[in-house]
Amino acid sequence: MSVAKMPAANLKGVNRRQFLGLAWAAASLALLGQALVALFQFLKPATQAGAFGSKVSTGNIKEFPVGSVSTVRAMHGFVSRVGPEGVLVMSWRCPHLGCTVPWVEAEGKFDCPCHGSIYNTKGEVLAGPSPRPLDLYPAEIVNNELIVDTSRVIQRAQFDASQVVQFPPGA
Repeated sequence: MSVAKMPAANLKGVNRRQFLGLAWAAASLALLGQALVALFQFLKPATQAGAFGSKVSTGNIKEFPVGSVSTVRAMHGFVSRVGPEGVLVMSWRCPHLGCTVPWVEAEGKFDCPCHGSIYNTKGEVLAGPSPRPLDLYPAEIVNNELIVDTSRVIQRAQFDASQVVQFPPGA
């Protein structure tokens, strides 16, 4: 007696080889999807409103007395009140090699710990290998608040009075 074999198209189930192929395809697609999501999250800008890389409020203009230098961590920089007319808003990044330059209150100057560049309260180079003064951030006064745009950096060759963010009279 001969046994007739049924064609594969009539079978209702999936054989083991087909199941493993489908499982591998599904796992590969899931892995590719996860990799694409991770790549997208890595490449998109991580800026948030009010954080570094956007506009940052540094406080009321009355908080900056004449002759003071204030470190503002949210903007990665300093607010230097250069006179009654206004302030300079400077980045704390050294133009020489990018080190963080701290304000040394006791000495009244900025002193780069990496290569010895020294800057005055206006960010001008007093000594060291730095090729130019500390960079500036654009800023504006809105309702007596100093708002700094940390998404842009202004490089300068020397100090100029036009770089000072002007305060309203009596501030």
